[in-house]
Amino acid sequence: MRRMELGRTGLTVSEFGFGGIPLIRLDAEEAGRVVRHAFERGVTFFDTANRYLDSEDKIGRALAGVRDQVVLATKTGQREAGPALQELERSLRLLRTEWIDIYQLHQISQQSELDAALAPGGVYEAVARARDKGMIRHIGVSSHNLAMAVTLVESGLFSTIQYPLNFIESEALDELYPKARAAGMGILVMKPFAGGMIDSARAAFSFLRQHPDAIPLPGFDSVERVDEVLDIYARPSSVDAESRMAMDRLRTELGGRFCRRCEYCQPCPQGVLITYAMMYKVVSIRMSPAKAVGFSGRTMETVRNCEECGQCEAKCPYGLPIPAMLKEYLALYDQHRQDVTD
Repeated sequence: MRRMELGRTGLTVSEFGFGGIPLIRLDAEEAGRVVRHAFERGVTFFDTANRYLDSEDKIGRALAGVRDQVVLATKTGQREAGPALQELERSLRLLRTEWIDIYQLHQISQQSELDAALAPGGVYEAVARARDKGMIRHIGVSSHNLAMAVTLVESGLFSTIQYPLNFIESEALDELYPKARAAGMGILVMKPFAGGMIDSARAAFSFLRQHPDAIPLPGFDSVERVDEVLDIYARPSSVDAESRMAMDRLRTELGGRFCRRCEYCQPCPQGVLITYAMMYKVVSIRMSPAKAVGFSGRTMETVRNCEECGQCEAKCPYGLPIPAMLKEYLALYDQHRQDVTD
């Protein structure tokens, strides 16, 4: 597999990485087998997060003997220094490493979150000190809000930016990526399968390979899925007729009812966690009913507070019928809860 420089970080990575979320639905032995298989076939970049349940531990166990041959990235969702440092120390322990190559501030999508992160006693202060001590090598950031992602790039505070890119969500190509390239930042691609909505790996990566300096981070839950993507990268990069047809089909199917996670709909006056609740259908595709309920239970319970006031729908730039979709996903969640208890 081809190796690439990640922006100006000095890190050399495989041309696509390994996203750690799906590992949470595998037992430790199978997760280790999938991670090691990816490494043995040439994948050298592994991305996870503190909030991905036991993903860090599974990756750490699998790669403990080859730490000097891989690049490890993880994330903290904390906004204050003390809790962030605790999460960092936990991540180091679970990943079985003395340093983390890229430590990312997880999901900075609102100005208030950035303000809290940069305030005295905020998370950025803690991770900057940790970088000076050698606990981490680079500070990165992830976002689902395009305008905020541009702001984060323009801040000059981060070495990498992680943002969604796929043939359904391609707005990052217009402004975000050119600015990140000009700043020398590494570009990391979350959601190459649109959170599970894209069912054609061939179409997904035919599109992404047109932007070779952007490193996709697909999630894997089997060696077969790893091999599927590796086999695509073993062929010359091209967008063939079959891939174009798949893209057109999926754009048509998903375009009208697909949450882009921009968060313009929030905050909800009733406390509904709209953005994450809108992803429950995707979560249910990626996980078993029991895992989906456990992973999203707190979020989905807030949907019961929805009064269908319509404020979120009025603010959605994509015109999504948010209250109706939330009602649909809550019914799906309740069915999964019933399935688990039966």
